[in-house]
Amino acid sequence: MINDVMIRIIVVVIALCAPTNTKAYAQVDGHSNDQPPFTQTRYALAINGGQSYSPTNEIQFAQGAAIALFDYDKVWPHSAPEPLRFKVEAAVGMASTPHGRALMSVNMLALYFIEPLATSTLRPYIEAGIGVSYSDYLVEDQGSRFNFNPQLGIGSEITSNGGPPWFIACRLHHISNGGLDDDNRGINSALIQIGRFF
Repeated sequence: MINDVMIRIIVVVIALCAPTNTKAYAQVDGHSNDQPPFTQTRYALAINGGQSYSPTNEIQFAQGAAIALFDYDKVWPHSAPEPLRFKVEAAVGMASTPHGRALMSVNMLALYFIEPLATSTLRPYIEAGIGVSYSDYLVEDQGSRFNFNPQLGIGSEITSNGGPPWFIACRLHHISNGGLDDDNRGINSALIQIGRFF
């Protein structure tokens, strides 16, 4: 059950995402179309909601996330396909285990826009990456509160009225210590992320 702290996080993120200057966004770098150029560094706020499915389905979590999206080959010193991006995100929130517990993570992901499927409104993508997380709880045989956090997902940017795009993604979310502790029972979850660029 989502507690009051989770609800407050969700409300704050939605409030921060709502006010935007759509005219200024539509004219970034001289582009008047709905889709921003790939080379532009963009920032977003999002909410994450997740539900564990292994080893138990009793853990739910909600987080607020800050995201930066970079042109991949401007960050890494090698050539990369034009639709490839590098995403960095930091998230903090609460998990219900069923008691309220802190959950935070920092992740980096490669994001690839699937241009053949893009429309004037939708820009689908796939993403995968890894990060580190801290959870203020343990499941049986987990071993550590500090863990690795690999993720794999699909999503889409959603553009309307020439303003900054919204985005929605579904991910498989894993937490485990990678064998750094003898007890390494991981937690697998399904996650939905909803956010908006600004």
